[in-house]
Amino acid sequence: MTVRTASEGGTPSPVLIPILCLLLVIGLVQVIRPQLLWRLNSRLQRGWVKNPEATEPTRKGYAVQRVSGVLFLAGAVWMLVLQF
Repeated sequence: MTVRTASEGGTPSPVLIPILCLLLVIGLVQVIRPQLLWRLNSRLQRGWVKNPEATEPTRKGYAVQRVSGVLFLAGAVWMLVLQF
C-alpha cells in the first residue's frame, strides 16, 4: 500500500512545502524555547483571563511541551520526506 501525497502530475504541491517548513520552524521553537510560545499565547489570553502570567507552565509542563515538540517535528519531517 502506497500513500499518494503528490498532485495528479506526480509533483508535490507548491503550497505544501512552505507550510511544512513553517511547521518545522514552529516545532523547533517548541523544542528549543517553549517559553516563547507561552508568551505569545499569554498575550492572546488577555481578553478573558484575569492574570495570564499565572498560567505559565511549570518545568514539567515545559518538558511535556518539548516531548510533544519532538513528536511534532518527527511528523512534519515525515510528511516533508513523503513529498519527495
